[in-house]
Amino acid sequence: MGSVGLSFGSATSGQGFDVTSTVNQIVTNLQAVETPWKNQLTALQDKDTALSSLGTQLSTLTTDLQNLTDFEGVLANKTGSSSDTNTLELVSASSTAVAGTHTVTVQNLAQTSSAASDAVGASDVLTGSVTFKVGNGQWQTVDVGDSNTAATLAGLAAVINTAGLGVQASVLTNADGTERLSLVSQTGGAAGQITIANSTNDSQSPTTLADSTTPDSSSGLGLATIQDGKDANFTVDGVALSSGTNTVSSAIPGVTFQLLSTGNGTASNPEAVEVVIANDTSSIASAISTFVNDYNTTIKAINAQEGNDSSGNPEPLDGTAVLAQLQEGLLSAVSATYGTGTINSLISLGITASSSDDGTITLDSSALTDALNQNFSQVASFFQDAGGFGSTFAETLNELGNNSGADGALAMALNEDSSEETTLNTDVSNQEALIATQKTNLTTELNQANEILQSIPEQLQEVDEMYSAITGYDNNQNG
Repeated sequence: MGSVGLSFGSATSGQGFDVTSTVNQIVTNLQAVETPWKNQLTALQDKDTALSSLGTQLSTLTTDLQNLTDFEGVLANKTGSSSDTNTLELVSASSTAVAGTHTVTVQNLAQTSSAASDAVGASDVLTGSVTFKVGNGQWQTVDVGDSNTAATLAGLAAVINTAGLGVQASVLTNADGTERLSLVSQTGGAAGQITIANSTNDSQSPTTLADSTTPDSSSGLGLATIQDGKDANFTVDGVALSSGTNTVSSAIPGVTFQLLSTGNGTASNPEAVEVVIANDTSSIASAISTFVNDYNTTIKAINAQEGNDSSGNPEPLDGTAVLAQLQEGLLSAVSATYGTGTINSLISLGITASSSDDGTITLDSSALTDALNQNFSQVASFFQDAGGFGSTFAETLNELGNNSGADGALAMALNEDSSEETTLNTDVSNQEALIATQKTNLTTELNQANEILQSIPEQLQEVDEMYSAITGYDNNQNG
């Protein structure tokens, strides 16, 4: 610790000294004891930054691996195709779909039932009611107009839609400005057949719609079914099936396709369309490539902690046990053999150690594609089976990381640093509290001393005056 010299100048000058500057010099000397503690804190914080950064890299690697180990992840992805997209278009193939080829023939498409009225004037006043049913449902009667709705086609359509009766009512406008009521079933196929009530099929409540402005010669304004609801009929691998809509999602598990036409065949000999469901090897290869790239990024980040930085100072983790543990854990996991099958190591997927011999790996895309095409099930097992690469490497990442709990190597290192930082911060805080007290006391004492120094000339003057009074000798006179 340095020393502080007090310079009072001439003791009889009455000028005293700078108390604030003197106290600050003393405090600076007292704070010197904190320097090694603060240096240790800085070093620990640099170490924490490096540990957290590596933890982020491991977390990214964990996410990449989960995409490959998840049974509904990228390895479950499927693609599909149709041999005739004018007849059948593949909509989607989910992770539950099974790779394979299916033959589909289309006998007829599904169609939705609809009904329409005769044309009436847009402002014509209507009377009566409309009665209809959808499929095997109950008869539904809607009166034309009420206290809140105009007795027009537009008002009738609004009431039908508000009631939620299983049809969509619309008003269609002709070129001459007249309008027709359109009812379209909200249920596709035969189950959505619209039946308009008349005196024959519902004698109790037939449709009585009428135009009181411009009389119409047709009973019920000619409201009648103009298109029957039909189910699509098709075969999948020789099995006859039907669907209320042309979007089919239940015929091939996990696959949705759209029927567009009956194709180029005949009713007795319909066109056979091939639907191919395949593993999405392109997405899988991309996911594995991402894993390799992120693994290399992680290894390079670990290697970068060895040696000195650009200023010649040791990197925060250089020589630490956790750095060695990270290197050993990752390298062991990627170089091991798992099982006895054809796909039992990263090498069998075309992933090998790079020529730089720094722990990074290299992916041979052609070799990976061959492995996916020739041994897909083994590739899936390599990543997803218990005891395989996927589960083993996931466990390794869990043991090394800082996001999986206090047992990970990085988590333990961070916790250890945190404990040391707490102790050092406590020491610094205690020292600052002690210095604050000493600063207060010093300021008080030195202010008192300064007041004494500043009062000396006055006291000397008083002594001179007393001396003159006693002796009659004036020290201020010459001779």
